[in-house]
Amino acid sequence: MTSETITADAAGTWNLGDLSVSRVGFGAMRLTGSAAFHHGTPSDRERSIAVLRKAIDLGVDHIDTAAFYFSATRSANELINTALAPYPDDLVIATKVGPFRAYDGEWGTSARPDQLRGHVEENLRQLGRDHLDLVYLRRIRQDSIAEHFGALAELREAGLVRHLGISAVEPRHLAEAQAIAPVVSVQNRYALDRPDPEADELLRLCGEQGIAFVPFYAVAGDAGERGATAAHDDEVHAVARAHGASPAQVRIAWTLHRGPHVLAIPGTGNPGHLSENVAAGALRLTDEEAARLDAAREHTG
Repeated sequence: MTSETITADAAGTWNLGDLSVSRVGFGAMRLTGSAAFHHGTPSDRERSIAVLRKAIDLGVDHIDTAAFYFSATRSANELINTALAPYPDDLVIATKVGPFRAYDGEWGTSARPDQLRGHVEENLRQLGRDHLDLVYLRRIRQDSIAEHFGALAELREAGLVRHLGISAVEPRHLAEAQAIAPVVSVQNRYALDRPDPEADELLRLCGEQGIAFVPFYAVAGDAGERGATAAHDDEVHAVARAHGASPAQVRIAWTLHRGPHVLAIPGTGNPGHLSENVAAGALRLTDEEAARLDAAREHTG
């Protein structure tokens, strides 16, 4: 694959409410360092800014971020603001609220419903915007999300938020949220090497309702916040060789193959990896290849 010549439109598009985005976007978590949050070493600021600007040059129009994406010296939202403001008219920035990290990087108690406005306003301040395109309520072990999601629905009515999503949820939470306000996107952990019947059910429900399903850690797998996995199944390597692609590109292609409503948001602080990730949107798996990868996933479980 000639990654440098392939742009995000190769993956096709999906609508987040009334906002059309390419199905391959960009996750900002890895902009701040060699691993997420307080892990690893802080990134080179100019390199991270260059990655963001290159993403736009490659046609990326969907960036996923959060105010709690920061390392000892870097903030993902600050980098996005510096690199891209004034923002392109077609750029959709999604953020998440609910979790909280103190200035020293330690995780604190998740937000109460009455604190979510402060979380939204902090993202607005850091990004330099007067509204947020898409805000996910990131569930932190709550049995019910109704009160929290209702608080965000009020912010949507007030014009601070355009569209709402939910993250780290069970299928029952989607129905709970939909009874309060429209949900345009669900973001859950989902990966080729991580069988999860509950996530499969959510993916199915989203497809039936025209809701985007946005996996996180799709490339990282079990490595999670520490970065992309180096452990790839033999079938992943075989498919990669057949297409002249990398295992990471196969993982992204498999993710997109799960349905037209599935979006990919691979993150990186490496310009070369960025080009490869975007180019993966042009990789089309055959039904036979997808079936082999699906079977390997089930075997993992």
